[in-house]
Amino acid sequence: QVQLVESGGGLVQTGGSLSLSCAASGRTFSSYVMGWFRQAPGKQRELVADITTGGSTIYASSVRGRFTISRDNAKNTVYLQMNGLKPEDTAVYYCAARAILDSNYKYWGQGTQVTVSS
Repeated sequence: QVQLVESGGGLVQTGGSLSLSCAASGRTFSSYVMGWFRQAPGKQRELVADITTGGSTIYASSVRGRFTISRDNAKNTVYLQMNGLKPEDTAVYYCAARAILDSNYKYWGQGTQVTVSS
């Protein structure tokens, strides 16, 4: 069982930056693939970025070059650094975890709101 708690959301102007954190419980954090998702009002939830146990990353094309995902296994924490924010980045951001061999994310945080004003 893994519990995830996000923090760091807020209101920022276009072009600004925010850093999200997701603290995980449990002693097996390093064995999970970690992902950041977001869901804007009226839209489907989408994968923003994920990071494997070995540190390999993937990004949605809409955020590549602006967002950076990273993890600190010693602190059981995954981060999402968001730079060059745009109004279309406004959404609730969720942290999620899945085992390496699972295709679906099993564990989810409660979400944190990110609002980018124009």
